[in-house]
Amino acid sequence: MNKAKLMFLKKNAVSLILKTLYSTNRFHIEGRGAVADLHKKNKSVIISTWHSDLLSVFYNLKDFNVHALAGTHNDAELISQVALKWGWKMIRGSSKEDGSIAYKGILKTLRTPGSIVFITPDGPTGPPKIPKPGIIRAAQTTQAAIIPTSVFATRRWGFKNWDTFYLEKPFGKIFINYGDPIYIDKKLNHEEVENLFKRGMNESSEKNLYNASKLQ
Repeated sequence: MNKAKLMFLKKNAVSLILKTLYSTNRFHIEGRGAVADLHKKNKSVIISTWHSDLLSVFYNLKDFNVHALAGTHNDAELISQVALKWGWKMIRGSSKEDGSIAYKGILKTLRTPGSIVFITPDGPTGPPKIPKPGIIRAAQTTQAAIIPTSVFATRRWGFKNWDTFYLEKPFGKIFINYGDPIYIDKKLNHEEVENLFKRGMNESSEKNLYNASKLQ
């Protein structure tokens, strides 16, 4: 079997598995309407979630017109093919390989009014929950809004590599919080911007956990 046919089969299998798993969960979503409103107003948006939680957000945004940043390793190739099948557009590259090409692709996309870019700022190789500088520079340069996004799930599997990567189990509850937009002043230095970004991600996570505690 040639590589193209094998990838075709893998792509369709993974797409089916993800749709089956996530469709059996009950989603509790907060803040997604604000993302849609920004899109309607032709404001460019960066949706940012930590690498460990990307699959829940990936599934939840499958009906959006999204550009996503993905690395160039084999695992990223497979998820990229699934994203393309779901109608997304891909920007390929990582902080270590083809980083400048990927960064230029992000800037070009964000300068298109109303664009949505999905990024895992600590991916693809970590360290976990430490943002790479690219997302900050891109938001600062283009004045796109960063939407810090968090996930909490009641049932999930964890797969350990440099991070614990989560795949939600069927028949659970998934809580996603699309947090308040972060706009980065061009005058701020990197340390100030990084602290602002981390604070936004933490606030989204705290709100999500609070909402989950009330609804479980």
